[in-house]
Amino acid sequence: MALTSYRRLVWRHLPIMIVGILAGYIVGCNKPAVRQTLSFKHIFSRTPQQTVIDVDINKYEPNGVKPVKAALVALVRNSDLFGLRSTIRQIEDRFNARHNYPYIFVNDVEFTEEFKRGVRDLTQAHVHFGILDEESWKVPEWINRERYEHVKSTAQYPHGEKDSYRKMCRFQSGYLHRHPLLADLDFYWRIEPDVEYYCDMNYDPFVFMQQNGLKYGWNIAMPEFMATIPTLWNTTMQFVTEHPELLASDSLWPWLLDEHGNYNGCHFWSNFEIVDLSFYRSTAYQTFFDYLDRAGGFFYERWGDAPVHSIAAALFLNASQVHYFDDIGYFHPSVLTCPRDARTKGTCVCDSNKSFVQDGICTIRFLELKQSIVNPNATKLARLGPVHYTEPIIHSMLSP
Repeated sequence: MALTSYRRLVWRHLPIMIVGILAGYIVGCNKPAVRQTLSFKHIFSRTPQQTVIDVDINKYEPNGVKPVKAALVALVRNSDLFGLRSTIRQIEDRFNARHNYPYIFVNDVEFTEEFKRGVRDLTQAHVHFGILDEESWKVPEWINRERYEHVKSTAQYPHGEKDSYRKMCRFQSGYLHRHPLLADLDFYWRIEPDVEYYCDMNYDPFVFMQQNGLKYGWNIAMPEFMATIPTLWNTTMQFVTEHPELLASDSLWPWLLDEHGNYNGCHFWSNFEIVDLSFYRSTAYQTFFDYLDRAGGFFYERWGDAPVHSIAAALFLNASQVHYFDDIGYFHPSVLTCPRDARTKGTCVCDSNKSFVQDGICTIRFLELKQSIVNPNATKLARLGPVHYTEPIIHSMLSP
């Protein structure tokens, strides 16, 4: 009798139970992490050469332990707030709202409360703010001030008169990865104000790099403005002569040379880079930076962090450890890179007809050289189109 009553009770309330279960399922599916797990697009979308990645999607909750110790990092000023908010909005929409990697922002002065609030309003991820120490943001004592002042007053290239720009280049080259806020990170993704991201990212680039043994990722390569680095290559050659043991066995060294064996100025634009920080923390890189720093070229000339990072990657990493993120549409003022066919298909919204860097000499030479080293028996050539001999882009990358 009791069992019969129980069955009647169950049948009476069964519709309500079913509605409750369905409601819970629908609410759960609206969570970004769950939506991504259930999405066929997420399961079957793979970037070129990407291995199958199996991670616990729950780890991407804001307070979850991420599958990779990584962050999005920028050196910015309080005056960059509007431009940085624009960047964060796009990164959140395209990638990080689903992954919740933390942001780290550093400045040579304290961030204002307005800046902190303006950034935090845009993300559920943790945001950390730091200040630079005196050692990392100064003109070193070994720099001859009279010579330096003369260089600043006579320089004929952008930012030639600025202390701040040179300090920025030196900091990005040798100190950002050593900031205490990055001490526990294995990877970082460098971001900047006033840039644009055009493509939904249906995978985790940090996990992708870790699982594929990649150390340095880039997506724009151009010739440097040589007036800013007239002695950088000679200084590098002196370093190589003194430290040949630091060179990688299957390096991209030839990528830095033209057909006559001279330095061609090719470099990866470091305003976008995703890096395994063990590379910058390595003996090879740190010894190289210290050598360049003592040579004084960050101040007597205007050596940028982009050519420094690029030369180091070409010398100290194997070709297989450097990756071209050609699937990430990106714009940094004056230059656009956009995946091919993005005008008509895929998840990118950018005009590939206006993107010329894929066919630039620096990109094509990288693709051909890496293929010749990593996959010399390939039947399909890496060259994707005609080579465009692009001129260096001169623009303002950081306001005073």
